[in-house]
Amino acid sequence: MKLKRFAGVLTGTALATMTIAQTASAAELRMSWWGGDSRHVATQKALEACGAKHGHTIKGEFTGFDGYLEKLTTQMAGGTEADIVQVNWPWLPLFSRDGTGFADLRKLPAVDLSQWSETDLNSGSTNGVLQGISVSTTGRTFFFNQTTFEKAGVPVPTNWAELEAATKTLKEKLGDDYYTFNAVKETAQLLVTLAVTQKTGKDLVDPATNRVAWTPEELAGGINFLGHLVEIGAIRSQKAEASDGNVNLFEKPAWAEGKIAGSYEWDSTYSKYADPLKDGQVLKPVPMLHIEGSVTDGVYRKPSMLLSVSKNSKNPEAAAQILNCLLNEPEGIDALGTSRGLPSSKIAAERLAGQGEPEVRAANEIVVAAAGPMISPFNEHPEIRSNFIDSLEEFAYGQISAEDAAQQIIDGTNDVLAEFD
Repeated sequence: MKLKRFAGVLTGTALATMTIAQTASAAELRMSWWGGDSRHVATQKALEACGAKHGHTIKGEFTGFDGYLEKLTTQMAGGTEADIVQVNWPWLPLFSRDGTGFADLRKLPAVDLSQWSETDLNSGSTNGVLQGISVSTTGRTFFFNQTTFEKAGVPVPTNWAELEAATKTLKEKLGDDYYTFNAVKETAQLLVTLAVTQKTGKDLVDPATNRVAWTPEELAGGINFLGHLVEIGAIRSQKAEASDGNVNLFEKPAWAEGKIAGSYEWDSTYSKYADPLKDGQVLKPVPMLHIEGSVTDGVYRKPSMLLSVSKNSKNPEAAAQILNCLLNEPEGIDALGTSRGLPSSKIAAERLAGQGEPEVRAANEIVVAAAGPMISPFNEHPEIRSNFIDSLEEFAYGQISAEDAAQQIIDGTNDVLAEFD
């Protein structure tokens, strides 16, 4: 068992100061998470190592991602969730509207919060209460097929003006079926979000009012930016994408052949897009492309997942010990490795330096170094995302104007946000 020492000051007939040793009682805990086989094995090894170190027994409850939310929702409703819970970041408003859904990690001193930046801590907070700690940080960055641009005799773009010029050259030298970029569905939504955030310095949701922070004019500007990329042939039209069945980018022959030369994707998905490329082609992560007049990089950065402690746990201090061991202590860090991505914890990142694919690390470094406002989990609320994407499709098909699409997105988003007041 681990001895926890603390200093106590005793006042009585005589004053004395002494150190008292207390023994933390052994606890039987549960931890729930989703993932694949490699994550399951790594997590069980980490729980065994951390349990042995701190004198606790931890039972793992793990599944794939499908069905996890439904199971957790049922458990949370009945107060039967595990002591330590892996939580998807967009679910925070669902389980903790006011910051009381989980235990306040700032009140559990066993967790060394100094290993995370304030930005990371804020992203796991609701109503100013720390409800979950970031396991790893992910974000959107740009991937470009360096080989395609070299073939056309132009450098990989570093801003949108260069991409526009490169688009013209690619089509002249390589053919009209070459495109410099990709933007469909969620990627199109996040590209519009990037443009508006860069221009305004604001996230979609104003945390002070819990309403959309952008004006219709600002959002319409971002939508017209997307439309301009279609007009100049940088990206394929929505109609062309639909005629192909809206196939995933990494499954498209045009991507594998380098005929689509870039995209805006999660840093952690580098291999998914690099692996399908034909031999000899090189995919390169590059820093944020900026629109003219941008005031920030506009990075879309978020926790890939959180670890939380149940407010119903009978042993929250013991749960906090294990959580800290998993993320900050050698036994947990070594066992987990990069099974949940590159860690957000500073001490874990230092210990695992050099592990993982070099290009994934390079992409993650771009994301971490970029500036931007804190992103609200509401960006990924299913109804908000669906309304945003559907409105962009209506615009793409010429059914509504950019201004009408912007108003439709704002009204729909505010309707959802009002439910959380």
